[in-house]
Amino acid sequence: MTATESAAGDAPAADKAPQPAPGATPPRTPLIARAVAELVGTAALVAIVVGSGIQATELTDDVALQLLANSTATVFGLGVLIVLLGPVSGAHFNPAVTLAEWWTARRGGAGVNAREFAVYVPSQIVGAIAGAVLADAMFGEPLVKWSTHDRSAGNLLLGEVVATAGLILLIFGLARTDRLRFAPVAVASYIGAAYWFTSSTSFANPAVTIGRAFTDTFAGIAPASVPGFIAVQLVGAVVGLALVAIIFMRGKTDSDSGTSAA
Repeated sequence: MTATESAAGDAPAADKAPQPAPGATPPRTPLIARAVAELVGTAALVAIVVGSGIQATELTDDVALQLLANSTATVFGLGVLIVLLGPVSGAHFNPAVTLAEWWTARRGGAGVNAREFAVYVPSQIVGAIAGAVLADAMFGEPLVKWSTHDRSAGNLLLGEVVATAGLILLIFGLARTDRLRFAPVAVASYIGAAYWFTSSTSFANPAVTIGRAFTDTFAGIAPASVPGFIAVQLVGAVVGLALVAIIFMRGKTDSDSGTSAA
């Protein structure tokens, strides 16, 4: 039982508490709190990805087992972070998601405005870099060592388009069908699956891509490969939004078509 549920039994106190009008939009969390949530959440996500990759390579030389350990830790960690910080900031942890939300808001839907976008994205990038440095520190690696893991091949870039498009389609498809309550499980599960079915192991996140350039470990990406990855991730976000618009197209009602039920 939650604190809210236990307090509900105190009828006099509940009666005196101010209640929002039916249908009113609840007050939003202060922007500073949301920025910190995005920074901490992205830092934790990158620390999980990088740290589990380091741990895996220290425990086994089998690349398949390394990827299994890395993806499993990411699935559980991401799910927990979404549950914890979703109610505060929406748990974007990803400039591609924030950009898609901003675009949706411009089109009349729910999402972040330009000011929030300008705060979220730097917070995510700073958090991603901090998470990579933290993971390196925990495992006794150099705090900052540029990755030498080249990921510039065309097939890897295609994998990033697919991974990012699928992520955007999933998140905004859940929003369109009023099923965002399933996001922690659905998003974490998708990322875990995309580790294996995409050639790029599904970065699908410009901030995480930047952060992973700061560590020369299993999860790293060479700085020279970063611009290409980010470019195709943005292409994937556009593709994902286009798929959302087509697949979840709203049908016309009788009033829209000018007909009457009479």
